[in-house]
Amino acid sequence: MAYEDELAIGVDMGGTSVKIAVVKGIDIIERAEPVPTMDFGTPEAVFGEVGKRIKALQVKYPDLKAVGMGLPGFVDHDAGMADSLANVPGWYDVPARRLLEELSGLPAAVDNDANCMAYAEWQLGAGRGMKNLVCLTLGTGVGSGIIVNGQMLHGHMSAAGELGQMSIDYRGRSGYYKNYGALEDYIGHRNLTADAIAAYAAAGLTRSEEDCSPLGLEKAAEAGCPVALACWDDLARKLACCLVSCHYILNPEAFIIGGGVAKAGDWLFKPLREYVKNQVYAKHFAQLKILPAMLSNEAGMVGAAAMALREAGH
Repeated sequence: MAYEDELAIGVDMGGTSVKIAVVKGIDIIERAEPVPTMDFGTPEAVFGEVGKRIKALQVKYPDLKAVGMGLPGFVDHDAGMADSLANVPGWYDVPARRLLEELSGLPAAVDNDANCMAYAEWQLGAGRGMKNLVCLTLGTGVGSGIIVNGQMLHGHMSAAGELGQMSIDYRGRSGYYKNYGALEDYIGHRNLTADAIAAYAAAGLTRSEEDCSPLGLEKAAEAGCPVALACWDDLARKLACCLVSCHYILNPEAFIIGGGVAKAGDWLFKPLREYVKNQVYAKHFAQLKILPAMLSNEAGMVGAAAMALREAGH
């Protein structure tokens, strides 16, 4: 792939900071100083600071070919517009792609941050060479991106692939959008921790939030704690509910799972594979992979840069 030899800028916007780096393939060549997201009152002010970092990198790397940006919310990929960003107030109908192009003079691409992560895993990571896959990142929330027949699935208003909002219980918890039983409301960090605290309490034990964080539960499971083991089993069962539904709708070659929760390794993946296996046609399961993500927390920047290069024709 020729674009793996080209330099591009990858931008990954979060509710706390905007990360910016020069990217070549999967390698981060140089990072700029992050931009504190909430220190600037308007989208234009944030882009102004991002633009300063980009211009400084362009001076050092004159061969930069494109700039890509992932944003945490609804992004109309085709129109280049960002709207209703998670944990970032005031971002409505922001012409993100146009602003990037004006600030840098480079061709630009913008997409949802989870789509950028999925693009990185598809083109350069665990899903390389596949035409049909589903990528999920399990963190504070549940982000996801879907590739169908060798194309990123964006949908009618570029809002497709939000598996965190898939219901796993029609009588379940009411979510952010008033939808019932959304996956994100059960296996996001905060919900996992709260449910683990409740599970320990039901067993007559008191545990702190740190003890019940994904890392704390991983350590407890390694020590043989039955409550922690049950928490991981329950999480795997809930996630399997989503994956099985996705399998029957999309029939992907693989599910690729990353993010902080996925770092638990076999405590998550072993029961997850078993629950999916027990609910999927055996011949189909034999051809289905459930894999940990290959790329790190920089996958958003890597994917945004790769997407921008491909769309610029490199």
